[in-house]
Amino acid sequence: MSILPFDDRDGVIWYDGELMPWRDAKLHVLSHGLHYGSCVFEGERSYAGRIFKIEEHHDRLLASGKLLGFNLPYSRQEIDAAAVAVLEANGIVDGYIRPVAWRGSEMMAVSAQQTKIHVAVAAWQWPAYFAPEARLKGIRMTMADWKRPSPETAPCRSKAAGLYMICTLSKHAAEAKGYNDALMLDYRGLIAEATGANVFLVQDGKIHTPTPDCFLDGITRRTVIELAKRRGYEVIERAIKPKELAKTQEVFLTGTAVEVTPVAEIDEFRFAAGEITRNLMNDYDTLVRKHAAASAA
Repeated sequence: MSILPFDDRDGVIWYDGELMPWRDAKLHVLSHGLHYGSCVFEGERSYAGRIFKIEEHHDRLLASGKLLGFNLPYSRQEIDAAAVAVLEANGIVDGYIRPVAWRGSEMMAVSAQQTKIHVAVAAWQWPAYFAPEARLKGIRMTMADWKRPSPETAPCRSKAAGLYMICTLSKHAAEAKGYNDALMLDYRGLIAEATGANVFLVQDGKIHTPTPDCFLDGITRRTVIELAKRRGYEVIERAIKPKELAKTQEVFLTGTAVEVTPVAEIDEFRFAAGEITRNLMNDYDTLVRKHAAASAA
């Protein structure tokens, strides 16, 4: 199947305060963000033309920039408006939105005090999410070789572009083996997350999830925890050892892209999309639909 390259599409992108033709939204090859990883971003979804959790995403974008030592030159409200304008200008209803901020090309060294901070927002069509029944088969995962770093060695609470290289390496290795994704451990050897999503384990009717002390506490993760508690499920955030997969009945991932997705296997371990996973899939799907309807009212 042919996929359009992301630098050669019709449409517009919001770039440093204005909408411009998609193909004109470029940066220089000597941009600091490319060479030194001084770049932060968000991934957002729109349902029926309304961006879910837009304020939380853009608050995190601003906070991520601060953790990397720079302030975005736009307010949260301006970035909110930019994302909405991009959706409308491109005629997108169900879509994916990518705000990104990076250091420019004024300096080319580790020090980057005088670089300009650029901000852009792009969006593209994302087919309507699958019905829960279509996702119940679950995905196949394998253990990653790379581990999430200690918070003393990287700005783990920032959604920083550079932190995703080990995710790319891990996902590529998993796909080469025929799996859909990889489960990453942290620097202590504890279960951390997937390459782009948080992970939950169901053990004897209780939901367990790793404490996000060296990886992102995802916005979807927090939303699903809230949904689980509304149903009366006990949610326990704690250190989880890989060997506990042997006593786990259900596993699911959460994230903007994956929403709530069951995991069928992790290497030799097998799981079912049980009642808890199915209920949270349905609850999340219902929530985003209600949000879109309420925003449009």
